[in-house]
Amino acid sequence: MSASTYDAVVVGSGPNGLAAAIALQQAGLAVLLLEGKDELGGGLRTAELTLPGFRHDICSAIHPLAAASPYFQTLPLAQYGLEYITPPVAAAHPFDDGSAAAAMHSLADTAQALGLDAEAYTRLLAPLVASWPGIASDVLAPLHWPKHPLAMARFGLPALLPATVLARRFRGQKAQGLLAGMAAHAIQPLSNLATSAAGLVLLIAAHRGGWPLPKGGSQAIADALVAHFRALGGTVETGTFVRSLGQLPPARAVLLDVTPAQLLQLAGHRLSSIYQWQLRRYRYGMGVFKIDWALAEPIPFIAPECTRAGTVHLGGTLAEIAANERATAQGQHPDRPFVLLAQQSLFDATRAPAGRHTAWAYCHVPHGSRVDRTAAIERQVERFAPGFRARILGRHTFDTAQLESYNPNYVGGDINGGVLDISQLFTRPALRASPYRTSQRGLYLCSSATPPGGGVHGLCGYHAARRALRDIFHLPAPPLFQG
Repeated sequence: MSASTYDAVVVGSGPNGLAAAIALQQAGLAVLLLEGKDELGGGLRTAELTLPGFRHDICSAIHPLAAASPYFQTLPLAQYGLEYITPPVAAAHPFDDGSAAAAMHSLADTAQALGLDAEAYTRLLAPLVASWPGIASDVLAPLHWPKHPLAMARFGLPALLPATVLARRFRGQKAQGLLAGMAAHAIQPLSNLATSAAGLVLLIAAHRGGWPLPKGGSQAIADALVAHFRALGGTVETGTFVRSLGQLPPARAVLLDVTPAQLLQLAGHRLSSIYQWQLRRYRYGMGVFKIDWALAEPIPFIAPECTRAGTVHLGGTLAEIAANERATAQGQHPDRPFVLLAQQSLFDATRAPAGRHTAWAYCHVPHGSRVDRTAAIERQVERFAPGFRARILGRHTFDTAQLESYNPNYVGGDINGGVLDISQLFTRPALRASPYRTSQRGLYLCSSATPPGGGVHGLCGYHAARRALRDIFHLPAPPLFQG
């Protein structure tokens, strides 16, 4: 490792670590970014997991929050080759009768297709979509007094409801199922408070700009962020797995893109007893079991909306999804798990050899589960796309232990860096004046275990860097985009 002295060191090159490093470098500091693997990106990596020529996103795949991130929007990432492709349908949600609900770019078209719930859907979403540019930086931030309190309350009141309660505004299975699929991204029972928040944010993103995917794979986002960091003068070292803070060169601030479990391992002896106690009480949530497929042809979905969607939610009705998510949280493995599926190659020809295709999917599983869910996931796809299995040329799977081995932040397969329920939504990882500060001066946490939590948006890193700039360097942070 370099023996040079830096103003700040960032450990971990996931989207939050990269965002923190860039924000610090933008302020004129000398920043070192350390990554344990030989490749940068954390959850933003793409590789040939199945067969030669088939490029699969190892972790994250579809990126509505990356494209809409108030911080990433301030960065010239297109200059470094980042190109987003936006499918015409953000997410489709098929049912057993062959129909489907679909979140399209047009709110009006989405509402009209919901039939008897068109008015209720418009009444709920239209004000939130219109006010989003003014409240996005407040929603995706630690708890504070918002710039636009009334608009924030209009979002916050329904967002705090359990998804099962908010769904009562709708009468038909299409609108209820669409909301359930969106809310299930929260990876917790839909009867929990604030599960509506995830669903509303994703629906707003669908109607404001769609759910894009990066051309060439998720790695393209990381590559662009790294290139910009280097262009600003930042230093990157890979293949440096940090097991102790003693490995780091001298620096006035250290920002760790890790979760509480790793923070305790790295710096437990330097932390106050009360802060250590809080970190040990931090709760991780359900894990995921993931599959990537190499396909001879596209997935033969019955519902035409699914063939135009980058993301497909497979789970049936609100009642079915709610029951299966609840069972999973209780340690069970339902026969029909809720499945999130992405089909990037329909819109990005770089993902597979000519005439071939890829698909990416996962289901939720109990924390730390080692049960192989391949058959259950493939039955769910076959349920809505008969003949799917016959098109599989190859597959690659990750269980929770393999995911955690690949990325230590995925503790027990939890890709959100900890449960995003009401008790950890704003206080993650501990109840403190600033969630990014640890009890050790100059040591900060910048991972998804801090607000606003999981997702590729970089805002955990940005807000941690902002805190460090104020505390240690008495410097202002780069401003957020206001659309």
